[in-house]
Amino acid sequence: MRGPVVERRGQVHDGSTTDQRLLDSRGPTDWLHSDTWRVLRIQAEFVEGFGALAETGPAIAVFGSARTPADHPHYAVGEEVGRKLVEAGFAVITGGGPGAMEAANKGACEAGGASLGLGIELPFESGLNQWVDKGINFRYFFARKTMFVKYSQGFVVLPGGLGTLDELFEALTLVQTGKVTSFPIVLIGTAYWKGMIDWLRETVLAEGKIKPADLDMLVLTDDVDEAVSLMVQAREDRT
Repeated sequence: MRGPVVERRGQVHDGSTTDQRLLDSRGPTDWLHSDTWRVLRIQAEFVEGFGALAETGPAIAVFGSARTPADHPHYAVGEEVGRKLVEAGFAVITGGGPGAMEAANKGACEAGGASLGLGIELPFESGLNQWVDKGINFRYFFARKTMFVKYSQGFVVLPGGLGTLDELFEALTLVQTGKVTSFPIVLIGTAYWKGMIDWLRETVLAEGKIKPADLDMLVLTDDVDEAVSLMVQAREDRT
């Protein structure tokens, strides 16, 4: 017998016990990379994330490019977003990296608010930016994404690349399919995002791949105050 599984005759492959294998320090360490061990690591990431963020309070996720230089106008917008969200009573959650994420964390931190970062293990980025006051580093994208969706009441999306687009379209899909309660999604930077919005309207919508209501989930603006106001209104609608 192997735990709950009965093995007899030709199905018995190993005479050792589970306790024996657990307590034996000899042998290879391939088990560290097995699917079974990964499940435990995944579970640990969810437990750690839920425990760290459960008492965060109303929060807004801010996404944007890690490649945004500190002297770029988009960086200054990110700082303004972080600052004004805190002034409106929100915590700010970012991916914890450099660029636009750092800018939003900096704005939130300097405004005296909660500045959170949910980092991810990547080959070309290391550690959380210096403006993150509470941070968690994840191995798995899907565990990290769950934390963004669960603990954010809205998304503010600054100009970004593939990672930013991934977060944006996942949020849209979850709202469209009713997997999460609808929340505001604001794109800041009309010049940057207009081409994508035009393509969605003139190609994707025109060919019937989405509905007009799907596009209505997105608000495109250059006005940070408008973005924050939409988050505040959504918060008030929930109460």
